[in-house]
Amino acid sequence: MSTSYLWVKTFHLVFVMAWMGGVFYLPRILVNIAEAGDAGAVRERLVLMGRRLYRFGHIMFGIAVVLGLAMWLHFGVSGGWLHAKLVLVIAMLAHYIVAGRWLKGIEKGRLLPSARALRWFNELPVLLLIAIVWLVLAKPM
Repeated sequence: MSTSYLWVKTFHLVFVMAWMGGVFYLPRILVNIAEAGDAGAVRERLVLMGRRLYRFGHIMFGIAVVLGLAMWLHFGVSGGWLHAKLVLVIAMLAHYIVAGRWLKGIEKGRLLPSARALRWFNELPVLLLIAIVWLVLAKPM
């Protein structure tokens, strides 16, 4: 394993972890917005926090993807496990985008799902992350 590969992999993991912070926290912000009710100042602050987090998450995801592509194209990382992992990462990205659309909908006057539904929604990335980490570590295919 070359030193450059280890550096690329290290930074890929760091940017993935930064994105995951957004993946886990953005739905929690939505729960808080749903529970804020008519507290306008609280809702406004939470929406601002959500917008900033969503933007930050997209930047972190973009950098993680570029570094992942470098590992795949330059260092030859491959296998069936990688395809399965990418499907799960795309599912997690879709989850993140749905949360972002709900956030943007608030600004347009749309209602959120219930706080309870948003709590369940918040748990989905944990299951995806477990499967992704298992695939990366076990490389079963």
